[in-house]
Amino acid sequence: MLILAGDVGGTSTRIAYFQADPAGLTTLAETQYKSAAHGSLIDIVRHFTSQHHISAERACFGIAGPIIEGRVRTPNLPWTIESDELAAALELPNVLLINDLEANTYGIASLKQQDLFTLNHGVANPSGTITVVSAGTGLGESLAYFAGGIHHPLPSEAGHADFAARNELEAELLLYLQTKHGRVSYERVLSGPGLLDIYRFLRDKHYFPEQESIAAAMSAGDPPAVITKAALESRCPMCGKALEVFISVYGAEAGNAALRFLATGGVYLGGGIAPKILDLLKGPAFMLSFTAKGRLSPLVQSIPVHVILNEKTALLGAGRAAFYAHP
Repeated sequence: MLILAGDVGGTSTRIAYFQADPAGLTTLAETQYKSAAHGSLIDIVRHFTSQHHISAERACFGIAGPIIEGRVRTPNLPWTIESDELAAALELPNVLLINDLEANTYGIASLKQQDLFTLNHGVANPSGTITVVSAGTGLGESLAYFAGGIHHPLPSEAGHADFAARNELEAELLLYLQTKHGRVSYERVLSGPGLLDIYRFLRDKHYFPEQESIAAAMSAGDPPAVITKAALESRCPMCGKALEVFISVYGAEAGNAALRFLATGGVYLGGGIAPKILDLLKGPAFMLSFTAKGRLSPLVQSIPVHVILNEKTALLGAGRAAFYAHP
């Protein structure tokens, strides 16, 4: 079966043609686009399809945002995406739209051992629920229950749940972010923009003096990337502390997801940030926060935790969804 699949994010959009069968997916063509450089998803799809003489039988797109009756207004892009419009553009009877984390969760079954790094081996229940917590441009969360021999993902917007402070520093951070944003969700902390806001909080509250070289680099480039690089290279105490807070909150929220969804099949860290900070995720901070769940600590200690290293997981997942879940 010929499938057109897409992974639509706030930073980049990947589009691919796959040959699909029960054994898996074979990539026929693939291109990555900068999302903000285009006016709509249809513009990208038309550009991609015009480059290839392939007629897809089915199509599915994983999109960062809530899908309601085949329509989504993307929170990190000025786009409104509708399945009917895409179907008309592709000359297909219908097109499946799913949440990007739902696509990411579908894609886990396509991953190989080298596509994962395990932070906690735990005791995996192969038929247990799994969950994905992905920090990147935003924060996404998804879960999947096991039935009929495969995991079936369910969409979630849990990344927009209220941020809960666990200590005095996080309480001060919460008040700081409330002044800026009003309501504060976990996405306001666990995302690229969130990391920058943690840095600004530490700077504005005079926890550390700001280094001129770091400020100049952030003005000239991508601030979260500058903070991350400086922290990993131990060149900036404030950057290091910002990433330390980020990792601690990430662990806590991943543990929350493990409890919310009783994810005995495993917790997977997706998104673009986790692979970049893997060396620090290997340290104690993440798992200490993940397992600090009071009376239920023994439960979460038994749950496997993996970092997804394959950046095409959501694209593969959109392809699998087209094959298995297409209407």
